[in-house]
Amino acid sequence: MQPDTHYALSTGDVHIAYQVLGDQPRDLVLVPGWIFNLEIVWEQPAFESFMKRLLRNFRVIMFDKRGTGLSDRDAVNSTLDERMDDVRAVMDAASSSKAAVMGWSEGANIAGLFAATYPERVEGLILYAGGARYKQTPDYPIGMSQDYLDWARDYMLNHWGEGMGAYLIAPSRAQDDSFRRWFGRFERLSVSPGHAQAMLERNLDIDTTAMLETIRVPTLILHNVRDVFVPVEFSRYLADHVPDAKLVEMDGDDHLFWFSNPDAVVSELEDFLVGARAETTPDRVLSTVVFTDLVESTQQAARVGDGRWRELLDTHDRLARENVAHFQGRIVKMTGDGLLATFDGPARGVSCAVRLQKALRRAGLESRAGVHTGEIEVREDDIGGIGVHIAARVMSLAGPGEVLASRTVKDLSVGAEISFTDRGVHTLQGLEEPWRLFAVTV
Repeated sequence: MQPDTHYALSTGDVHIAYQVLGDQPRDLVLVPGWIFNLEIVWEQPAFESFMKRLLRNFRVIMFDKRGTGLSDRDAVNSTLDERMDDVRAVMDAASSSKAAVMGWSEGANIAGLFAATYPERVEGLILYAGGARYKQTPDYPIGMSQDYLDWARDYMLNHWGEGMGAYLIAPSRAQDDSFRRWFGRFERLSVSPGHAQAMLERNLDIDTTAMLETIRVPTLILHNVRDVFVPVEFSRYLADHVPDAKLVEMDGDDHLFWFSNPDAVVSELEDFLVGARAETTPDRVLSTVVFTDLVESTQQAARVGDGRWRELLDTHDRLARENVAHFQGRIVKMTGDGLLATFDGPARGVSCAVRLQKALRRAGLESRAGVHTGEIEVREDDIGGIGVHIAARVMSLAGPGEVLASRTVKDLSVGAEISFTDRGVHTLQGLEEPWRLFAVTV
């Protein structure tokens, strides 16, 4: 029953391989984890059997993430923004305007971000054996230890493709020699060892903790209690932080859901999605908010005169429109000597602020910018909410020629070629909680 593989064109002219199965009216998009290969996975009878169960109630859309499998392999260092773009590109190519979205392992981060950013396209969210973050830190003791990570790095550099990873991913099958040989082939044809390590290092920097409370679609969290690759404590953390999420812990060992409890997984999906219709016009979404303004604009206007100042403001507005459009953002309003804009990813918002600032400097104008990613309220042609207030307060602390960002922006910019310098903890006017801010260094 293996379907044909097609390609969708995503951001950066990256080709994303995808497959569509079935003809049911309800769509289910599968967002893959660390490694995957759309065609090799069909060699496993357990996977085909699982898919047949799904197809009783869903049209299934699945894909290889950029940098892996059958998608363009040279795009391994992708941002979370781009990974969300890939989900949207595949849905568009498959003519899916709205779907249930299921992400497993690392894919849970992307699925959650997508649901928070585009709630109008997600009727239900399923997070399987995922986490908000992965590395062990003093404030996240459930994370992966340094000893474990050192072992993982050694495995990828010296034993990738030998199939021993089966003992982590599917221990119930790992004693089978033929399965281990298949898993080694699955590794080799999904990603090279160098790219596997690069992806690991990038994933260890992922921290989507701050966005969990902004997920407003119905959410189901599934996890096998003896999963040794991603411990069940990760899903318990998610369940504690995603509003009204339902956590189901299952009795199993495997990380891959089509080996352990496949019938139970499908039953949970079916039961959950029967009543999981999300509201069709959400008024709160996750967004990256950018505020800018010109430094000492009043003094400069007095110095150059009204006519010249009007010309400079016209130049500012033109450059603002060009740069915001280039990074796929939306100008909410011009503020006279600045702007308020939104973006569907933090890396785009930061990159736009930096590029606009450089363009304005060449035109003889100095500016400052504040960037924050958080929940906003959509109000017809305007926006509001705490996310907007935080971005405004961040900008107020930026110096001339500086782009200042909240920690949330830094955490969600994994994979982007953006450097941040710690500017310490600040109290933002009107907010009780202190915020750590970072200057974008270019």
